Amino acid sequence: MGLLGDIIGKVKDKASIGKAALLSRNHTTAALRLTVLRATSHEADTPPQESHLAAILAAGEGPRTAAAVVIDVLMRRLHKTSSSAVAIKSLLALHVIVRRGNFILHDQLSVYPATGGRNYLKLSDFRDNSSPITWELSTWIRWYAKYLEQILSSSRIVGYFLFSTSCSLEREKGKEIIASLLCKDLLRDIDGLINVLEEICKSPDCVHLEGNKLLLEVMGLVGEDYFTTVDEIVIRVEEFKERLSCLSFVDSVELVCALKRLEDCKERLGSMFEVNGSGLVEDLWCLVSEMKDKVGEVKGFKEEKMVLSWGRFESARFGERVKPQDSVQFASNRFAFQFAYGELVR
Repeated sequence: MGLLGDIIGKVKDKASIGKAALLSRNHTTAALRLTVLRATSHEADTPPQESHLAAILAAGEGPRTAAAVVIDVLMRRLHKTSSSAVAIKSLLALHVIVRRGNFILHDQLSVYPATGGRNYLKLSDFRDNSSPITWELSTWIRWYAKYLEQILSSSRIVGYFLFSTSCSLEREKGKEIIASLLCKDLLRDIDGLINVLEEICKSPDCVHLEGNKLLLEVMGLVGEDYFTTVDEIVIRVEEFKERLSCLSFVDSVELVCALKRLEDCKERLGSMFEVNGSGLVEDLWCLVSEMKDKVGEVKGFKEEKMVLSWGRFESARFGERVKPQDSVQFASNRFAFQFAYGELVR
C-alpha cells in the first residue's frame, strides 16, 4: 500500500477507536467494539494478534448480548469497509469464530442476518483500488467470503458447525448415527462436503501475493479445514461401502457422480496441500477408486453408462419418475437387508 497508505490506515484506526469509545454509553459494549476494531486494523500484511482474537472468542463466555454485539460489530465493519486489510482480517476473525468459537457465538453467527443465503457476507463485488496489490488481494477476499459462506451452508446440511473444536461432541454423535441415515441423507451430506472441497479448489493463484502473512494465515486455516473435510467424507463413503448390495439404481448413479466430483478435485488439492505421501488423504483417493469399481461390479454397469443414465432418468429424489424396482430399503446393510419384490417374483 505504501507509506502514505499505512499512515492513512493508522489514522483511520485511531479515529474509529476514539469514535467507539465516545459513542458507546455502555462500558461493556465499548470494550467489545474496541476489541473488534483492534483485531481488524488497517495494517497491511499483519495478521490479527492472538490476544485480540482471544478477546473476541471470550465474548462467547459471557451473556448472549455480548456475543451479539461482537458479531454485529464484526459484520458491520466487514460490510462497510473498502480496505482489503480490514476485510480479510474481518473474514479471518469470522473463520476463527467458526473454528474456535463456542455455541453462543455460533448461534449469533448463524442467524446474522436472519435470511442468510447466497452472498451472505455481501462481498461479491468487493474492490480495493488503492494499489495493484490491494486490487489482487480483492480477488482473494471475494473468494474467501464465498468459502466461508459455503462452510456455513454445509454446516447446516450436516447439522453441526464443521471444523469447530467446540462441536466435537456433536460431531461424534453425528458419526454414531451415520449408519442409521437413509441413503438420500448420506448423499446430501457428501454433496455438502464436496462443495467445500470444490470451493477450496477455486482459491485464486496470486503470484504477487506470495509470502503475504495474512494469506499464509488464511491458508493455514483452510488447510486444516481440508483435512477435516476429508475425514468427514471418508466416514460417509465407507458407510456406503457397507450398503453396496442394497443400493438402488438412482442412489448408485448419484454416488458415482459424487465420487467423480471428488476425483476432479484431486489434482488441484494435491498441488495446494502437502500430504507427505500417506495418511487420510491417500485413504480417501484409494476408497474413491475402489468404490467406483465396486459399484460398477455390483450393479453390473460402468460409470459412463451410469452418467448417461443420469441424464436420461434424472433423480427419483426430485421427480419421483424412476423406479427401477419396487423394494423396501433399510438404512444400512449392517442392520438390515433388502427384499426386492422383483427378485421374489422371479
